Amino acid sequence: MTKLDLRVRAIGKKWLWIQATLAFAFLYLPILILIIYSFNSSKFNAIWRGFTLDWYRSLFSDVGTLGMASSSSAGIWTALNNSLLIATISTLLATVLGTAIALALERFHFPGRKAVETLLFLPIIMPEITIGISLLVFFTLVFRILENLTGIRINLGLPTVIIGHVTFNISFVTITVRARLAELDPILEQAAFDLGANEWRTFWRITLPLIWPSVFSGALLAFTLSLDDFVVTFFTTGVGSMTLPLFVYGMIKFAVTPAINALSTLMLLASFLLVLSSLRVKRS
Repeated sequence: MTKLDLRVRAIGKKWLWIQATLAFAFLYLPILILIIYSFNSSKFNAIWRGFTLDWYRSLFSDVGTLGMASSSSAGIWTALNNSLLIATISTLLATVLGTAIALALERFHFPGRKAVETLLFLPIIMPEITIGISLLVFFTLVFRILENLTGIRINLGLPTVIIGHVTFNISFVTITVRARLAELDPILEQAAFDLGANEWRTFWRITLPLIWPSVFSGALLAFTLSLDDFVVTFFTTGVGSMTLPLFVYGMIKFAVTPAINALSTLMLLASFLLVLSSLRVKRS
């Protein structure tokens, strides 16, 4: 290799680092600015007045309204409780169903298997707004039919939000668990069968302990996605089912203050810790 080739390679490597740095700066610099201005003592985001923790204290001292009127549609704690409730229930359902689907796809061959695999990728590649609108149309149609048949009027609420979150979370759990199942040696399960264990005992004693890191990782991923989701929640929510992302969106309509930055920073920290825990468990 000539000196010219070495110089060209060095220049190319340097430009690659520059491009990567610019790309990461474009992605994460706005987040860093948001975190920094959450400690701003000024009420205006564009003006830095000094360091303060007052905006974080307001999360716990203003009855969850961050200084807004007490007649606001939902307080911060109500929204947080709704988000945690939705995320917990949807994660449990998505984890159970996603794990079962992953086992069925990886261990069995049945008619329509390719169609199921295709449907699993749709919530991942489809825009969230498409999923949200389709769910809204579906719920509206089903509720109208039920009202005509029974005379009972059903409205959107927490159950519809949970169903919407389960819809897209199943795909992420299934793909995560199936990747671990593909690496699992089937001889271990066959050995359990040869020793007299049935399918149920083999699953609990052999399969589940071996795929548990991926199951837990998929559950944490589903919990994070559910906790942060806005678009699907926006189209499937109803009265009394305000979530934390919707609450932040409602705050922005009134004024963009460092209180929003503080709340967003805490949400970002929670999401980061969940994703980090998921990665650590998946590596184990």
